[in-house]
Amino acid sequence: MSDIDKDVGSTVEAVAQAIIAHADELTELDSAIGDGDHGHNMKRGMQAVLDDLDALAAKPWDEALKAAGMQLVMKVGGASGPLYGTLFMTLGKTLDTPPTRAGLAAAFEAAIEALMARGKAHAGQKTMLDVLVPAAAALKEGKGPAEIAAVAATACAQTRDMLATKGRASFLGERSIGHIDPGARSSQIIIEAIAARSGDVK
Repeated sequence: MSDIDKDVGSTVEAVAQAIIAHADELTELDSAIGDGDHGHNMKRGMQAVLDDLDALAAKPWDEALKAAGMQLVMKVGGASGPLYGTLFMTLGKTLDTPPTRAGLAAAFEAAIEALMARGKAHAGQKTMLDVLVPAAAALKEGKGPAEIAAVAATACAQTRDMLATKGRASFLGERSIGHIDPGARSSQIIIEAIAARSGDVK
């Protein structure tokens, strides 16, 4: 069964590098409907993760995710730091070791629930949840990495036509329509990077 890659270090590195490579795009998206700092902030957080990569790579999956989440909380500004930090740390707290598909699906659901509670948000409000929720559902349904990445891409694109009712973008009202949500896009980038690193575990 396809699942996440067993190599902690290379997978974490791939995620961090993917976000850094798209930092300018994320900033441009956020400039349209937010503070314009999402790409810069995420890049700073992921660079901190890369700086700590040797230590992270030596840890089991659960501990590595918790440590990466803590880096994001400390280094990423705005709302994204606490939200992505919560996501990664909850994944670490609930993921089985070594990871299995069933364990990852359960941990992903728990992480999304924690994220919803932290952000007081739900899917349909033009946020990162509009990518994470359908991606988690696809994982639970047994879809493979490429299919999950495709679900995330479609979900991200759909935020363009959504009305923002949460976060700074909600202040724009109808003007938020016509723009892809930057948090949804960064979530898509992370999911794509993990899917590209997927290996076969039972």
